[in-house]
Amino acid sequence: MEYECDVVVVGGGPAGSHTAMAVAKFSNQNLRVILVDRNPPGEFGKKTRRGWSCGDAVSKRSLDTVCNSLNISYSYPEIEHEVDGVLVYSPDHEVKVLFDGEGYMLNRKLWPQKQREYLERFGVEVLYQIDARTLLSENGRIVGVAGLRLSDQTPVRVRARVVVDASGSASVLRAHIPIDTLIEREIDKENDMEATGRYILDFERAGDDETWFDPRYCIIHLDQYLAPGGYCWVFPKGESKMNVGLGVQRKALERRNRAYGKEDTLVSLIDEYVRRNKAIRNARLAAGSQDSGNEYSTWQVPVRRQNDCMVANGFVIIGDAAWMPRPIDAGGMGPALYASVILGKVLVEAVESNDTSEDGLWKYNVDYVHAYGYQMASFEVLRRYLQTLPNEKIDFGMRYFLSQDDIESIKRREHPRFPRLSNLIRLLTDGELRSRIRQEPQLARNLKFTADKSRKLIKLYMEYPEMKGGFQDWVKRLRRELNEAYQRFS
Repeated sequence: MEYECDVVVVGGGPAGSHTAMAVAKFSNQNLRVILVDRNPPGEFGKKTRRGWSCGDAVSKRSLDTVCNSLNISYSYPEIEHEVDGVLVYSPDHEVKVLFDGEGYMLNRKLWPQKQREYLERFGVEVLYQIDARTLLSENGRIVGVAGLRLSDQTPVRVRARVVVDASGSASVLRAHIPIDTLIEREIDKENDMEATGRYILDFERAGDDETWFDPRYCIIHLDQYLAPGGYCWVFPKGESKMNVGLGVQRKALERRNRAYGKEDTLVSLIDEYVRRNKAIRNARLAAGSQDSGNEYSTWQVPVRRQNDCMVANGFVIIGDAAWMPRPIDAGGMGPALYASVILGKVLVEAVESNDTSEDGLWKYNVDYVHAYGYQMASFEVLRRYLQTLPNEKIDFGMRYFLSQDDIESIKRREHPRFPRLSNLIRLLTDGELRSRIRQEPQLARNLKFTADKSRKLIKLYMEYPEMKGGFQDWVKRLRRELNEAYQRFS
């Protein structure tokens, strides 16, 4: 089976589907776009064998951006529930911070079916049950992708002027790029990957403890005992339905088990987290065809900055394949949706100008960094520090060192600045604050360090090179800044 097109997209998740739509939209459907997905039509966009693995939450701002850009819309039943924001609770449940504004809870099994409708409307050709395994290359550039049709093991080759890799964090395409490239092929699995899992549950209300369940808000619990190196979540899908789960860092879980003499796993911790929930009773896997085959899932999520370079000759990466989920909360749909619009415009410009080289695609790096990616390295540093803290220090820091200005920054998805620890006049005049700093001097110093490092990293990302020529010097500066933080929080 042989195909030829202008752009081939590998992977039918949110990143791949919306990129394919964007290319078709911005080219007025003058370019031939093919999307290949390893699933049959009824399971389009399925992430793992266990289902459409996801926390299901997306901000209104992110979804509105892609819908307005592509002139599409989503509603019930793919949008299952609306929320007013995301609340982050300290381990003792005494301090809460509004982390984000309005958003939606998606039905991740039904949402891809709506995307299939739009792909057809945009004229995108979808090839189902294709396992894309190898990039085709000629003369130092990528010219297509090869794989197998899973139904009968027939070889498939799709030649294209650009290959878009949206095949997920474990992408074999990115890991085995057969040409010289600035793209990093492998992630630091020990430090920058989280094992995550979740249930979709129906339940009965057992009480009104809003720190455990609130149908108006997605709730995140910071708890190094239940979710070492990660966090727990309770995301409402209605008055008596939830997406509930947690993420852990493997080495943090091993340390925790040694410290407490436990042998817990990701799954046993999720089960314990559900048992502890004071607001629910009689929890059971969600019933109904809209959740069948998707009630329970585990998967791996990258939690570092996006790949420092996301383009090569004839090849680009996006979504989890580009390590785009936010390091601080592992949210991947928002970054992927923003990136799909940016990439779609760049791809159309590159193909129409007959320059799909690394230089011709470089604008994707620059535009994504300026629009969304510029803060991800600073959140990576904050995440690495938080992973070193026990619950009592997280409680203390949120109670005494987090200011209203920090909370407003967090609501804007910006790195907190901790002005209480940086303002000399405040330090001189606020006796209680000085007393708290004396109680936890190292915590105060390290929080101030992360804020200062954030400013340096954001400034550095604003200087992301406009052309490939300045990249090597820029990335050396970036890694010097990051290595200083890694060593401090190792």
